[in-house]
Amino acid sequence: MNPRVVGVGGPFKGTTFPLPDGEISVGRESSNQLWTADPALSRRQCVFVGRDSQFSIRDLDSRNGTLVNGVPVQEQALHHGDRIDVGNSVLVFLIEEDEPALVRNTVELTDTTDVDQSAILLRQQDAVYLQPSTAAASRPSERTARDLNSLLKIATGVGGIRDRESLQWQLLGMIFDVVPAERGAILYFENGEDFSSAVAWDRLRGPGHPVRVSRTVVRRVLQERVGLLVSDLSSDRALRSVVTLSELRVHSLVCVPLIVSGKVTGAIYLDSRSPTEAFDESHLQVMSAVAGIASLALDNVAHWERLSQENRDLRAEIDLEHNMVGSSPRMRSVYEFIRRVASTDSTVLIHGESGTGKELVARAIHRNSPRAEQPFVAINCAALTETLLESELFGHEKGAFTGASMQKKGKLEVAAGGTLFLDEISEMVPGLQAKVLRVLQEREFERVGGTRSIKADIRVIAASNRSLPEAVQAGAFRGDLFYRLNVVAVTMPPLRERREDISVLAGHFIGKTARKCKMRLKPLSPEAEQCLAQYDWPGNVRELENAIERAMVLGSSDAILPDDFPEAIVESSVAVPAANAKYHGALKDVKKQLILQALQQTDGSYIEAAKTLGMHPNSLLRLIRNLGLKAAKS
Repeated sequence: MNPRVVGVGGPFKGTTFPLPDGEISVGRESSNQLWTADPALSRRQCVFVGRDSQFSIRDLDSRNGTLVNGVPVQEQALHHGDRIDVGNSVLVFLIEEDEPALVRNTVELTDTTDVDQSAILLRQQDAVYLQPSTAAASRPSERTARDLNSLLKIATGVGGIRDRESLQWQLLGMIFDVVPAERGAILYFENGEDFSSAVAWDRLRGPGHPVRVSRTVVRRVLQERVGLLVSDLSSDRALRSVVTLSELRVHSLVCVPLIVSGKVTGAIYLDSRSPTEAFDESHLQVMSAVAGIASLALDNVAHWERLSQENRDLRAEIDLEHNMVGSSPRMRSVYEFIRRVASTDSTVLIHGESGTGKELVARAIHRNSPRAEQPFVAINCAALTETLLESELFGHEKGAFTGASMQKKGKLEVAAGGTLFLDEISEMVPGLQAKVLRVLQEREFERVGGTRSIKADIRVIAASNRSLPEAVQAGAFRGDLFYRLNVVAVTMPPLRERREDISVLAGHFIGKTARKCKMRLKPLSPEAEQCLAQYDWPGNVRELENAIERAMVLGSSDAILPDDFPEAIVESSVAVPAANAKYHGALKDVKKQLILQALQQTDGSYIEAAKTLGMHPNSLLRLIRNLGLKAAKS
């Protein structure tokens, strides 16, 4: 005997709780043995009671009640396969050892011929409870009052549920409390006749047994948008010939469509073997009303789920902290990568050309991770010799080598609890690569000259501007280390592949330089902006930053002009498309004419000519060279 409850829906879904003798409390507070932060649960919802291998459940005057097989209970003995609804969760009580792992009921669609004239059909416009005027005009009866009370209870019960699967399960339980069905299923269809999702329950045989549904009945309900009732299958020749239904000795069935905004999205199917409690037209009427309530509730849950997912995505985007600039599609994919990997401890490998911002990505991953309050330690593997790099990484003991006059902690120890960033790891020599591999494998290391192992509680992020797979093939980099580093990887796009970010980056660097050098802001002239857009930026973002700072410092006008940039950038703007050649040629001729006139007026002095033109002398000299004019005297 193995008493336990298994979560099949809601917050407890997918979890198994053993039930020992004694009391096991369930609720929203963490003081309960079984708890989850479900707002639909009371602080103390109910208790499971086990005595002498007998188990029961007792409700603790909870706000929303505790249901066993769809019926609210105060205290109820439990039997194998009983379904328990608490809050937004659905649990199944199991006690047998050989119970199948699958505790849910699957749905099987069975093929039939057509349904003959014994079926009763009900259109939505003829459903009494869906037409307020008709319901008000009808003569009240005890059964009508009971049905209306049940519909009110269902509408109230499902209105606050925000989990789709829990809503389906609880709805099915409430339906069993209204209609004397033995099996039931809620099916959803997206394309064709194959359902995309379903929940089902067999009240007699319990979990693990399929609920067989007539495909012909469901097809007719979906196509004609009608509720369908067969009170006595023995009088329906077509259904009587269905082997599966005859084997189950099904006596009556009812099926109603789920319709939202004029679109049929699914169906509710019920059947029963009992001839004494056969379904009648009143059951069909009440189930049509239940389908109307369920359709709206399920559509609201779907809408809520979409909004919740959108809200999570927006919050993640807003909360993502980074110092990178750009909103191009390539950069948005980088931000999404950071958002997804930051919360994990996975090793990250960042590829990209020099100057693309690999360290900024590493810092952003650290800043948005659970290790954000711990150190971020960066080390450039290309900037240090082998001996010095080993000492910087692992630290050393006193006397480990000449000059080691005291013990020193390495970067691995300094970064304890945080993140270690290994920049340009492709430049690391093979001997050190083997030691770093051991750190990644064993998560421990020894100081240089030491004998005591030290635990390395760090996250490793590595970067390289070279292709590591090519380095592995060339024998310059260890393959085993590459595979240890290449757990999750991202490639930073070069600036030439995200040109839409250039003007935004330029504006950012103008502001940064103005603050750094205590200068006033200068706008980019249209010619300068075009010049930046045409350049290929082999040095990427770093080269752009340097070009903007140079233009801010050396430029003498109120705006940044092309002539304020380095010669390589200016020369790139000369090679313009053929369509613009005439315009740029005329512009070049005007520049030459203005410079020659200024030199002529100042007797060839480029210093005086620069004053006349309102330029810095160095800018004028550079422009003279670029335009191929004869050098002037000072």
